Amino acid sequence: AMDAFAVAITAGVILKEISMRQNFRLAWHFGLFQALMPIVGWSAGQYIHHWVHAVAHWIAFGLLLFVAQGMIRSAFSCGPAEVGLKDPTRGATMVMLSIATSIDALAVGLSLSLLEVSIWIPALIIGLMAGGFTTAGMHLGKKLSQVPRLSCYAELIGGIVLLLIGINILREHGVFGAL
Repeated sequence: AMDAFAVAITAGVILKEISMRQNFRLAWHFGLFQALMPIVGWSAGQYIHHWVHAVAHWIAFGLLLFVAQGMIRSAFSCGPAEVGLKDPTRGATMVMLSIATSIDALAVGLSLSLLEVSIWIPALIIGLMAGGFTTAGMHLGKKLSQVPRLSCYAELIGGIVLLLIGINILREHGVFGAL
């Protein structure tokens, strides 16, 4: 849920004003994906554990890198009329962010399957927490957008945050320890 929280802060900074619809849309999708991924992982069980475990962090990193590079590139063409026009709570960006922030939950589901633990209550708790953290993050981001100059560079900062989340995912999976 902390990845969803960080991305939601960025979304709040970009949007500046958050409608209930935008808040619900992002919180719903992040919560839904966070709840569904462990169920998918649990269902896959031991059969694909080694394959998914070996590449899940690279998939998450690739998705985050793709979105981050678009945000960073867009930030350099940022003019006063363009600030706040992009809505990260819509379309393919929202879906990719939902997948990228929840792909680690797939591994949680696989682990619970191997431990023969029921997935339903943990998935519900994970989804609710992610939705709550997303809402809190969006409102914190909205407050941060009031800081002068921060809002102009929101997409740059957001892209960097997503890139750092991706790098952290790789770090957590020991990618840099092998170098």
